[in-house]
Amino acid sequence: MPPIATMRAVVLDCPDPRALARFYSAVIGWPVTYEDDDWVTLAEDGAGYRISFQRVEDHRPPVWPGSAHPQQFHLDVTVVNRAEAGRQVEALGAQKHAHQPGKDFTVYTDPAGHPFCLVDAD
Repeated sequence: MPPIATMRAVVLDCPDPRALARFYSAVIGWPVTYEDDDWVTLAEDGAGYRISFQRVEDHRPPVWPGSAHPQQFHLDVTVVNRAEAGRQVEALGAQKHAHQPGKDFTVYTDPAGHPFCLVDAD
């Protein structure tokens, strides 16, 4: 049976789409392919993968771990040197999360408070 749909984009709510797009563009190297005041999209050239950021005026960052205001999803990005990548994302405005549940990845929060993980390359 053919799929009903194909994946278009992962979208993150945030208070400032341009700022969060700049952060992730620097982290993953994808260029901005569309932007307006309320929506910015990054896309990997030729691969069809997209991540978008939409303005939400009353955005509240997720609280993790916990269920009062859960993360609902997070991004994992593969890195060659986790310590160096950690220094680089912190320089861009990420913060290392106090809760670190595993040894093969490191949890950070982006400038809007969304958790993401730096994961060792296989």
